[in-house]
Amino acid sequence: MSYNPRKISVEEAQSSGIDVNFELMNNGEKRYRLVSTDGSSYCRTVGSKIGAWQNSHYHKEVSEFYVVQSGWIVYAEICLNGDVDLRFLQEGESVTVNPFVHHNIFMSSNSITHTIKYGGGGPKIDWFPSEDLDNFTKKLSENELLELGKIKN
Repeated sequence: MSYNPRKISVEEAQSSGIDVNFELMNNGEKRYRLVSTDGSSYCRTVGSKIGAWQNSHYHKEVSEFYVVQSGWIVYAEICLNGDVDLRFLQEGESVTVNPFVHHNIFMSSNSITHTIKYGGGGPKIDWFPSEDLDNFTKKLSENELLELGKIKN
């Protein structure tokens, strides 16, 4: 028995509800997505030449699972008591984000992450900005975040 799968064309994938979405973000990140009409998706994100924050947000239905392939990230979330929790994650580490959790990611230069979104309720956009978290995170410099990483290690 030989292993010889047939390639699926982009058109075939689209007819099954799967599409591709490649974007260059304002912060310089490159995002390579596979997106389903059921609200789930996979995204490979490659950090820019200079480390940068993404945009703080939350989801009402979608959960996210982030894995760091290379480099490092800082995951920020607003806790139930209103405090901001910062987690320094390195290669091979991961974090799961549940619905309604306001969160943000700082990606170090040229880092690579994989994000799986699941549990969505269909094709509608489930992304809501979190201005309060942006006001906190976007003031934090890469050097301050590296100090956080030294404390962790």
